[in-house]
Amino acid sequence: MDVSRLPAAARRRRSTEMREFLRSRRARLTPEDVGMPAGRGRRTPGLRREEVAVLAGVGASWYTWLEQGREINVSAEVLDAIARVLRLDTAERGHLYLLAGLNPPQAPPVDREVAPELRRVIDGWLPRPAYVIDRHWNLVAVNRAAEEVFGYGQIDHNCLVSFFTNAHYRAAICHWEDAARQIVGQFRADAARYPDDPEFGRLAEDMCAVSAAFADIWAEHGIGSATQGIKVVDHPAVGELVFEYSSLPLADQPGHRLLLHVPKPGTGTEPRLAELLAEPAAS
Repeated sequence: MDVSRLPAAARRRRSTEMREFLRSRRARLTPEDVGMPAGRGRRTPGLRREEVAVLAGVGASWYTWLEQGREINVSAEVLDAIARVLRLDTAERGHLYLLAGLNPPQAPPVDREVAPELRRVIDGWLPRPAYVIDRHWNLVAVNRAAEEVFGYGQIDHNCLVSFFTNAHYRAAICHWEDAARQIVGQFRADAARYPDDPEFGRLAEDMCAVSAAFADIWAEHGIGSATQGIKVVDHPAVGELVFEYSSLPLADQPGHRLLLHVPKPGTGTEPRLAELLAEPAAS
């Protein structure tokens, strides 16, 4: 459906409905519902526009335009991301598609697609955590161990965003402030490798808007780089887990990296990890 060809009155009604629909869906969720810290100084209930944008992986300005019902280009992938963040059911998701001028999907989307060979490597790394990120730190593929250990779920699309906005992840990471400075420094170093890519700046700007901790560390202009390191997680079910990790570039997918984790010897992590993975997978 070409929205631009609708009569002016119909376009105004569509804009009003889009604005009221998305506002109402934001208002029925709390930060805790999507795994974010509540924060302070909220004068209205529900999620803020900036929070929906960063969780969905879109620009805050673009999401604002969408909520205002402006005539902007939208894709099914972006609408699906917003639908997941706002926890829309099938009917609500279809309504969002229609308001955006797209035909509702006939089948559920595929969240993560990778080459079958790489998928087998990631799943074959079990019971140890493994995942793939692209150059913007978007999660491309995650195995079950990474989901269980780090708390990655369907709403987690970017490991930088999850580090600062996923309350479960933040509570589990030991020495969080040191880890935060390291990860921000690594992201800034990655951004410098792609000076013509505006996505890094957009993501940093949006993160500054939703996370005071990120904004403070970003302002320090620290630089970091790590192909190997240690991650320490205080898991609520099995206690402390200590991993050595390696970040491996994927030659056939420039900018993509495979992160492999192994239990650090002498920490008791291996039996605790086996106990964690023996439990039924979280729904």
